[in-house]
Amino acid sequence: MPVTTLRFIVDPIVAPMPGALGRYTGDLARAVVATAPDGCAVEGIVSAVPGEDDERIMNAVPGLAELHRTALPRRELAAAWQLGVPTAAAAGFVHAPSLLAPLRKHDRGEGTQIVVTVHDLLPWTHPEALSGTSVAWHKGMMKRARKHADAVVVPTHALAEQLGMVADFGDRVRVIPTAPRAGLEPGDDASRRREELGLPSDYLVVSGTLEPRKGVVDVLAALGRPDAPDLPLVVIGPESWGEQHLATAADEAGVAPERVRHLDDPEPGLLAAVLAGATAFVAPSHDEGSGTSLIEAFSLGVPVIHSDIPAYAEVSAGAGLAVPDDDDFVDALLAAITAVVDGPALAERLVIAGHDRARAFSWTDSAERVWQLHADL
Repeated sequence: MPVTTLRFIVDPIVAPMPGALGRYTGDLARAVVATAPDGCAVEGIVSAVPGEDDERIMNAVPGLAELHRTALPRRELAAAWQLGVPTAAAAGFVHAPSLLAPLRKHDRGEGTQIVVTVHDLLPWTHPEALSGTSVAWHKGMMKRARKHADAVVVPTHALAEQLGMVADFGDRVRVIPTAPRAGLEPGDDASRRREELGLPSDYLVVSGTLEPRKGVVDVLAALGRPDAPDLPLVVIGPESWGEQHLATAADEAGVAPERVRHLDDPEPGLLAAVLAGATAFVAPSHDEGSGTSLIEAFSLGVPVIHSDIPAYAEVSAGAGLAVPDDDDFVDALLAAITAVVDGPALAERLVIAGHDRARAFSWTDSAERVWQLHADL
């Protein structure tokens, strides 16, 4: 019986800084392998990486039928695909977890289909957040996707609508949500791990950088007000952004630097321990394409306070406490934080609503949608 093969681009897993894209790639690829229909197999595509990276990928995504290594290293491969240079990886059913894909003219009737993924539109909305080279590459690949992609996956309907303002993909856009990262379980030693970090019984958590669009500076501004709750803040993210440093930003906002801690990309178990013990998780971003951080907090039973940007509003669906993203954002943010900190009944309602909402997201469901998408094509 012939086997239908889906080729999944797994290169982000072994990128120098895998980050959120590497996690997304690994989580979705594992689920795609696990949900493969009868008569279907999944193979991986990776750039010309060292042999030990091959082993890392096979361990990260067990069950891959085969791993195809291209002739070009990562940077050269990205440049070649931007120019439409043909490679062996362009054949068959190809699923890319980003815009890094062999996008060129092809005939679906001959068994080739290419699906790409867009997670945000920063090159258009906030180009200052990226290097000039990265902005140019993304814009070039988006043009190629508009011409040659059979479908484009986005994590939210909000991003799908925003994407329509950048490129016209017609009915080729498919919304496939994300889910909590693998291993996001507090564990029996969660209390001990929080104690080792010196965390008290009450504290707030925010995720992001000091980049203005992320809203961390707004949280600091809110907590710096004289009437703000006197709680520590744990920042999940780097200690600095450009020339700005977290301690300096806190001090300028009127928050004692010792009240602010940071964890730069903690492993899932530690992140889960920190989130699970938090008084509230604050998601103050002014521009996001997905709401994965909200889903993760919901899944751990943490009251969530978030800006009312479209992606967050869609993912939350009322399970979090929304703050209008307008000129009074800092004041409204402080009011929301105070309401949760001083209102145990409100906090409990948010916990229950978040748990219920988290059940709507799973990598199994996302993977099944991937298979359905390729079947539809």
